[in-house]
Amino acid sequence: MSATAAAIPPFDPRAPRNLFYRAMVVFVRTRAGRAFGIRVASRVDPLLMRLTGGRLGVALVFPIAVLTTIGARSGEPRQAAVLYFNEGEGVILIASNWGRDKHPAWYHNLRANPEAVLQRGGRRARYIAEEILDEGQRQHLFALADLVYAGFADYREETAASGRRIPVMRLRARS
Repeated sequence: MSATAAAIPPFDPRAPRNLFYRAMVVFVRTRAGRAFGIRVASRVDPLLMRLTGGRLGVALVFPIAVLTTIGARSGEPRQAAVLYFNEGEGVILIASNWGRDKHPAWYHNLRANPEAVLQRGGRRARYIAEEILDEGQRQHLFALADLVYAGFADYREETAASGRRIPVMRLRARS
């Protein structure tokens, strides 16, 4: 998996959001918005972002990057559009899978092979992933995640009912 050393653009979860961003959060939290995200954006964005160097994507109002992992079973490269934000030196990913009962495939891939590439806006870099297991750190990162996208709180509530604990991953730039 090759990548240049230009880290993806940072996204500060504490920065103020414009009206359009806030309106999109409201839409995506609706039943129709969630269905659109699951059925369209999550399938189209990896290809569209890759083909356009990250200039075009269905959900680019959000901090979306293309995550390339190695398939846990197949050993083949796999791509997924993921919402990210930065905390300190790390890039944080929330494996919410839209609040569904199962973890996203990219989470299983990172567990099996923690090396990954993130790409956004023509910039890409290699990372090493680690799962955040400390409950205090998880709560801190979820509080920041909720600033980026308030729907994460909905997903935690939904998955708690099914017994699924949403994983939090920290990716650190690979040296």
